[in-house]
Amino acid sequence: MKSQKLNIVIIGAGGALGGEFTKQLSRNDNINSIFAFSSSNIKFNNSKIISDFIDIEQEESIKLAAIKSSKNANIDMVIVAIGMLYDEKIYPEKSLKDLSPEKFQKLFNINSIAPAMIAKYFVPKLNKNAKSIFAALSARVGSISDNYLGGWYAYRASKAALNMVLKNISIEIARSNKNAIIVGLHPGTVASNLSKPFQNSVSKDKLFTAEYSVKKMLNVIDNLTISDSGHIIDFNSIKIDY
Repeated sequence: MKSQKLNIVIIGAGGALGGEFTKQLSRNDNINSIFAFSSSNIKFNNSKIISDFIDIEQEESIKLAAIKSSKNANIDMVIVAIGMLYDEKIYPEKSLKDLSPEKFQKLFNINSIAPAMIAKYFVPKLNKNAKSIFAALSARVGSISDNYLGGWYAYRASKAALNMVLKNISIEIARSNKNAIIVGLHPGTVASNLSKPFQNSVSKDKLFTAEYSVKKMLNVIDNLTISDSGHIIDFNSIKIDY
């Protein structure tokens, strides 16, 4: 992002990637303000970062966050750094016998519905006079054409749904904001709580730090053009098939 005095929003600033996005972007002299939203309302030691609470499963909380962050200026970039793979009750399915409505409902709530509702309130507030970006963290496993292993039913389906939502938004917003770019970003496998139980099956050269992944994704963001809108792009700037 080359323009000056940018107004940035990070949703999920309390996570490994969201926190790293916030830290790295705060070092950019062209950025005037960063609204860092999280469920933990995590604080950062930087005057340009405005920390605040958000409940991504409550529409009113999302709406209020959009109002706060666009009160004094249009938004130049929104990064949705949220996602869920498992918790103490939910674990990725290996076969059909592991499926349950509860798993699908929870993962769709976090991985598909929450980003869609964030887009509902934040995309209309994107800057129309210069390049603006709405980027949500997706995953390669959400690609239908790239699925050769199976399993992880609810997570795969929730990310595939997210990809469709982003594609839809890119088509709609092009009619009202010619400068808006809507993308999904694949961060690679990052050493974080999200991937912790599965890291032993990942080769060391394919397991990245949050710092490295975010640096790569910010490079992708810096080089985005309107032709990229609606696509899912990995940290190496390679577009992923749906």
